[in-house]
Amino acid sequence: MKIALAQLNYHIGNFEFNTQKIIQTLTEQKAAGADLVVFAELSICGYPPRDFLEYPEFIALCKQAALEIAEACEGIACIVGVPELNPVIEGKDLYNAAYFMADGEIKQVIRKALLPTYDVFDEYRYFEPAHEFKCVDYKGYKIAVTICEDLWNLGDNPLYKACPMDELIKEEPDFMVNIAASPFAYNHDEQRIVILSQNCHKYQIPLFYVNQVGAHTELIFDGGSLVFDKAGDIVSELKYFEEDVQIFDVGQVKSSIVLSENQERPSDTAQVHQALVLGVRDYFQKLGFKKAILGLSGGIDSALVCALACEALGAENVMAVLLPSKYSSDHSVKDALDLVKNIGCKHTTLPIAQVAAAFEETLAQEFEGLAPSLAEENIQARSRGVLLMAMSNKFGYVLLNTSNKSESAVGYGTLYGDMCGAISVIGDCYKTQVFQLARYINRNGEIIPENTIVKPPSAELRPDQKDSDSLPEYDILDKILFEYIELKKSSKEIIEQGFDVDLVKKVLNLVNNAEFKRYQTPPILRVSPKAFGMGRRMPIVGKYLF
Repeated sequence: MKIALAQLNYHIGNFEFNTQKIIQTLTEQKAAGADLVVFAELSICGYPPRDFLEYPEFIALCKQAALEIAEACEGIACIVGVPELNPVIEGKDLYNAAYFMADGEIKQVIRKALLPTYDVFDEYRYFEPAHEFKCVDYKGYKIAVTICEDLWNLGDNPLYKACPMDELIKEEPDFMVNIAASPFAYNHDEQRIVILSQNCHKYQIPLFYVNQVGAHTELIFDGGSLVFDKAGDIVSELKYFEEDVQIFDVGQVKSSIVLSENQERPSDTAQVHQALVLGVRDYFQKLGFKKAILGLSGGIDSALVCALACEALGAENVMAVLLPSKYSSDHSVKDALDLVKNIGCKHTTLPIAQVAAAFEETLAQEFEGLAPSLAEENIQARSRGVLLMAMSNKFGYVLLNTSNKSESAVGYGTLYGDMCGAISVIGDCYKTQVFQLARYINRNGEIIPENTIVKPPSAELRPDQKDSDSLPEYDILDKILFEYIELKKSSKEIIEQGFDVDLVKKVLNLVNNAEFKRYQTPPILRVSPKAFGMGRRMPIVGKYLF
């Protein structure tokens, strides 16, 4: 039997698009000799559909699409992910399910048992866990079909009390099929390979694993679908960050015959670069947007976002706006113009000195007798935000936010100023990662000017200002932030690593006190295992004694 793994890019709620993509793939793979085509988790509606699942019409459209796909399964079978109504009144109204389709109809329903409810996942909000398990029989093979998390309950600290495969293996299946929607983080591909390989080693049968690819606002899916032999060795690996469909002969996999050379997995920095480009491109394409705008300061953050946007959308669709203040240095303006020249995007210059002065004049009576402070600095940042949003409204541009994770973590940014935008491109990249990404973008020649990379970072909102005036050096700050945010270490544990006591307490205070700002920022493209946004849910008014 020949199995095609279909790693496709779906669009949440776009049933016509998803259905036609699935049917077209079925037609192509039938012509190529496949007997069974495997699609990703909730592929009919796209993952994650979130509260769309609460609308009865949405579920009805899912079923309608599934029946249309089933009609196309003549002379070929498929496994496709779909939300399914729970026929029992008790419990949640839906199952996260997979349909096995053949001979023009839905032959069998497989339901997900282990429902992730952590980090970015919230499946128990919608779905009832399965309690019954049965293999699929097709063309003389017995197939153990599971859905994503159902294979992840291994290790020293399992999240769930049972494993679906422990029940399915009792039927002596020939191989496993796992359909997934496994989002990208720069360390997740290694984790994924380890856990899937462990399943093969434990149950001593091969595994065909298919992931989706593409971005859905914050969440980016990297693909990287896999085939393992019964020993847990990789037989084949599909492409990362792009659609891919490959056919495999079950007999060869069971015999551990290597079908193709595995691709060399890119570095973490290269993966993050690919993920961010895909995240920007899909955000625009799936929302029907074409043109982006951003403020280009001459600093490394906006330079990196500009370069990523040009790669994702085409330089002709990116407008870079220089917004110099009375404190902007000549070299910052030159660095910004050098980037524009290197990259070929559109640009214009809108000085903000007069705009900021108008605000200050209006507030002169209220501020009389008070020394200049953060208020005047923020007026400049908000003046930039007003001008960028005016350009966005007038010309149909979508504003890209250029804040990095280090800034967002400690609140080093101005609400309704540099923190505004429709999508935060590098909001999950620490400043040290920003430098790495800039170097990576320049790997084949200078795109981001060298001076932009090597000069001390500055918001340029007061004379001779540098980020280091307010924050520790980024190589130290980012290490503390990583320990606290990603690794969830306490202040005591961080201090024991050798960091200064007062510095650790200051940084953690800044993180906790900036929560109200992060609640008002744009959605952030997630590339780490713990991003701000839907995956990190903290109270704004809570007091955490660290």
